Parts: sequence; C-alpha cells; structure tokens
Amino acid sequence: MPTLILVRHGRSTANTEGLLAGRMPGIALDERGAAQAAALPGRLAGLPISEVVTSPLQRCEETVRPLLDARPGLRAHTDERIGECDYGDWSGRKLAELKDEPLMEIVQAHPSAAAFPGGESMRAMQTRAAEAVREWNARVERDHGADAVYLMCSHGDIIKSLVAEALGLHLDLFQRIAVEPCSITAIRYTRLRPFLLRLGDTGDFASLVPREEPPAGDAAVGGGAGAP
Repeated sequence: MPTLILVRHGRSTANTEGLLAGRMPGIALDERGAAQAAALPGRLAGLPISEVVTSPLQRCEETVRPLLDARPGLRAHTDERIGECDYGDWSGRKLAELKDEPLMEIVQAHPSAAAFPGGESMRAMQTRAAEAVREWNARVERDHGADAVYLMCSHGDIIKSLVAEALGLHLDLFQRIAVEPCSITAIRYTRLRPFLLRLGDTGDFASLVPREEPPAGDAAVGGGAGAP
C-alpha cells in the first residue's frame, strides 16, 4: 500500500494573530508561511510524489502551490474531508479567550467527547479524515502501484488525529501529539498495519528550544504557530 506524506500548511496570518481560524475563508499564509511553502519542493525533491490532495482552505492551497509549480505534471485534488475541523462558534475567536471556556477542558483531556457549538465533534473530524485516507490509499495503489508515494496538505488537528488512528491510539491521547506549520509527517500503510516513519519533521530544531507553553500544559488547539 502507498506511503502518505502529510504536510501541515505553512504558518498563517491566523496563527500569528492567535486566532482559531477553523473554516473561515481568506486566511492566507503569512510571510514566514510563504517562505516555508517555497522551501517545500526542495525538501521533497527526492520523493516520487504521484498525487497531491489538499484541504480546500486557502492556506493549504497556497502551501502546495510552489510544489505544483516545480512539478508541472502534478496536479492537486481537493478533498473536503481533510479540511479543518469545524469549530463552529469558536471560529475566529482568540485562543487566549477560549482557554477559559468550560469546553476547553474537555477538548484537552477528553477530546472524544468534545463537540464544538455550531460545529462538529472531534470524533467526526477524525472519522472523515481517516475515511479519506483509506479511499485515497486504494485509489493511489490502483493508479500508481503499491509502492507509490502521495501527499496530503491539511491542518494540525486533522494530522494529529490521523497519526493517532495509525498508531492505534484512542482519540483522547491525540493532544499529546504536536505538528509544526509546514512540518512533514509520513505514514506507510501496509495490508496489516500502518508504520509512522516521520512525525512533525521540519528539519529545524528551533522548536525544541524551551519556550512559554500554553496554560497547564494544554495542547495548541488548531496546531499553533510553531517556533517563534
């Protein structure tokens, strides 16, 4: 079965403003995010990528554009199932304000029970994304062979949930996973089990430098802005 390269979109204007963007339109890459996207073709130069699948949101489309420009024969397919979690009424709000919402404790400690007001549950988010991966695995293997490599550009919570699913972790543990903007996560699928080959690889160790963490060790909902 194929190897899936998961790329989180580059840093966005919402990331730097501390906003939970969700599915809001018009959220673009910031200057650093654009530079991260421009570097992506070089980072992936050795990989024979057969297909590119992207979330329909602008920040993901902007992230894969330099890769598509560098490989004229490659085109992007849009799949709404790997789009950002629908945070509903939380969309567009400051993360600093949301930390005091009672639901945030559930999101952090028991995400399988979390459902966003006016939006979707985190269980539904993981289910739709995993279904998309399974369908694309079959399609890519059919069209390009069992050893094919393909890429999906998606969002922090989506990628974390897919990693948890691949590792057989309960969704309640997915907040222990972190993926930086424009990081690369690789999962090789086989008939019996997936193998996690890379997790949140940026090629930059700046993110490991100790810095101020979210309150009480909370995970960054939506994925965070990455290293300063």
